[in-house]
Amino acid sequence: MSFFRSYIAPLLIVLIFAVAMLAVSARIFLPSDMMAPAPLEEPISLGTPSSPPPLATPALSDLLHGPTSSLSLVEG
Repeated sequence: MSFFRSYIAPLLIVLIFAVAMLAVSARIFLPSDMMAPAPLEEPISLGTPSSPPPLATPALSDLLHGPTSSLSLVEG
């Protein structure tokens, strides 16, 4: 067990650090196109902002007792 703590564990830590350092520093060698920010899925419109749809607020009885639906009334 002391052999593992003295030799193997520090070696694993150094190897993990080296792999992480290699992965992070690999960005230097990427083409300049790869280092640009990712493109947006949908373009941002500069027109008038549309208001979001109103949120449906549940009734107090639904909050206290749960939603009432036809499935919850059927007991098997």
